[in-house]
Amino acid sequence: MAKITLSRLRHSYLPDPKGPEDYALKEIDLDWQDGGAYALLGPSGCGKTTLLNIISGLVIPSEGRILFDDVDVTELPTDKRNIAQVFQFPVIYDTMTVYDNLAFPLRNRGRDEATVRRRVTAIAEMLEVTELLGTRAANLSPDNKQKISLGRGLVREDVNVVMFDEPLTVIDPHLKWKLRSKLKELHHRVNATMIYVTHDQTEALTFADQVVVMDLGLIVQIGSPVELFERPAHTFVGHFIGSPGMNVLPCELRDGAAFFGDTRIELEGPVTREGKRTEIGIRPEFVSLAEDGLPAKVRKVSDLGRYNVLEAMAGETRIAAVIEGEVPGQGETVHLAFRRDHTRLYADGWLASEAVRG
Repeated sequence: MAKITLSRLRHSYLPDPKGPEDYALKEIDLDWQDGGAYALLGPSGCGKTTLLNIISGLVIPSEGRILFDDVDVTELPTDKRNIAQVFQFPVIYDTMTVYDNLAFPLRNRGRDEATVRRRVTAIAEMLEVTELLGTRAANLSPDNKQKISLGRGLVREDVNVVMFDEPLTVIDPHLKWKLRSKLKELHHRVNATMIYVTHDQTEALTFADQVVVMDLGLIVQIGSPVELFERPAHTFVGHFIGSPGMNVLPCELRDGAAFFGDTRIELEGPVTREGKRTEIGIRPEFVSLAEDGLPAKVRKVSDLGRYNVLEAMAGETRIAAVIEGEVPGQGETVHLAFRRDHTRLYADGWLASEAVRG
């Protein structure tokens, strides 16, 4: 297990990059503490797999350094980094039994059979596959195959980090929750540094203590699931995390106040900076119906059982609100109120208002 440090990391797949747009990874500085559970979250093409491959040694970065416990491993090959990696598709040997699949990484490193038996038995118990140890892997269901693939990544005790690259992609939706819970449980039991790469916010937020959100080769925010939801540092984070995502309304600043059209919108606190583009961000959970507020016309109502998601149009701007209880019908005019302590200003996409404390 190791602390992982990424220092001034950049990478381009072009031989002679000219500007920021030529880099798959812009400059990244990041520390992952020993024993932590982390997620790299972002859409396809944002750079998260490139970053994972750089950490594992499959890709050498164009610039910057990778350190494990302050030791520079930037030029070290993969087999010298003591990394276990679990991929989208199960990496197992169909002709071997479950026991031999789990034993393979240990036997490959010359461990004695007593150690192999102890570790395989322990991992099989954790994964709840003890009764399958004598079964050929070819006869396993897809979720059990992926369990064995996870076990192969966890069976070694000398790894610096275990990395998961979209490991639940091929798993049936009704089994994903179970495997996500199992991964979280395994992290607490083995106390290894784990990095989980995914485009699925649910997977990232349920697994990780700290989530690194990426977009266009940049890290846009690092935080706990609560921090990312409660206080997005960038409008992208607000859009990407949450269902429905954060409302973003264009606005103008006049004398330090935000205006949507002619309506003044009370912000969480003072404006900290301005930009070429200013916007108001508020999550649908903090928008409510009121007798007085921003006028809008109901476009659609989605009944999600415990609550409704109301979509209304204020001019050309769509605003979503999470509403419990009765809701107005399509085409009706409503007034929307924003909870002030969750109404934030963004300048050029970045958070630009300060929360009032006390």
